[in-house]
Parts: sequence; C-alpha cells; structure tokens
Amino acid sequence: MTYNDASDQPLPTSVKILVGGGFGAGKTTFIGSVSEIEPMSTEEIITEASADIDKLDGIANKKTTTVAFDFGRISLNSGLVLYLFGTPGQDRFWFMWDELSLGALGAIVLADTRRLEDCFPAVDYFESRGIKFLVAVNEFDGAFRYEPAEIQAALGLKAHVPVVMCDARQAHSAISVLVQLIQHLLDSTMAPSP
Repeated sequence: MTYNDASDQPLPTSVKILVGGGFGAGKTTFIGSVSEIEPMSTEEIITEASADIDKLDGIANKKTTTVAFDFGRISLNSGLVLYLFGTPGQDRFWFMWDELSLGALGAIVLADTRRLEDCFPAVDYFESRGIKFLVAVNEFDGAFRYEPAEIQAALGLKAHVPVVMCDARQAHSAISVLVQLIQHLLDSTMAPSP
C-alpha cells in the first residue's frame, strides 16, 4: 500500500485482471455487470462478412462481437481496485492478447459448456505465460449443468486451478468470481514453491 503525501491516506492497490474465453462466452456481459464506471466496450454488430469466419454454433442469437477489448473497473474495498480487461474471443484478434496481458496479475477464463472447446486456447495461453487463472463456467439458460470436477477433467486442468460457477449477468455472481480469483492469487503467492 502506498500513501498520498497530501492526506496521508493510503492509495488503493490497483490490479490488472484479464477476462478471457471463447467467442460468445459472456466476457463483455461479465465486465459490464460489475464495473463501477461506464464500461468501455468495442462491441460491433456481426455482419454477413464474418458469417464464414465466426462460428455461431450454439449461439445463433448472438448479434454483436468484441472487436478489440472491453474495460471496466471495480473497487473490491477501499484498498483494492481491479482493472478488468476483456479479451476478444475470435482467432483473428488473438494478436491483441500479448499487449493486453502485459502487467496482468491474474485472469478469468470464462467458459460456456455449450462450446467448452472454445476456452482451450485461453487456458493454454495463460498456462504458457505463467499467468494464474481460474475457470468460471457461465451458466447460460438452457445449457446442461456440470460439476466443477467434470469441467476440470474435461479441460485437463491442473488440480490447483479453481473451477467456479457463475452467471455473468448478475453482479453478485461476477463479484464472487473476482473475489475467488484474488483469493487464488493470494494462496498461490503464499504457497511454498515445489
């Protein structure tokens, strides 16, 4: 914690968190539901030009897509501010992930069980760069429900990677995911090295 010379009040610690996952997993919705500021979003209408590029299997009603990134901010308490960066989900925008991940302390991989395979690239990306993450299963209406252990096995996650359930539309649910991520980061930092 640092202090502000003018008032001797501690300045909040700021933490950069990435919200990644497949196309249509709910990253924009997640950030929008928790952000205490008007979230910045680069959502654009899906056009015929991307019909052959973006797979809409299982999400046929999706009308918009993120073409750069989303940004939001939430203060978990007076001493901790999270800056949330939502990554684009389509393969053609993956070049942005390297820039967005600079300085990130942790990440959330948002998963959609209707298209679970779409979150493999995000899991691989964070694992290969040593960015601590958890998997948050966005429980869409009408999607089949799985236990966290089933998701962990299906994704081939290491035992220490948490899998939690959420509803990205509900602020309390998304905040719970953020709190669990921070706890995971703290636990990882305090755990002895193997």
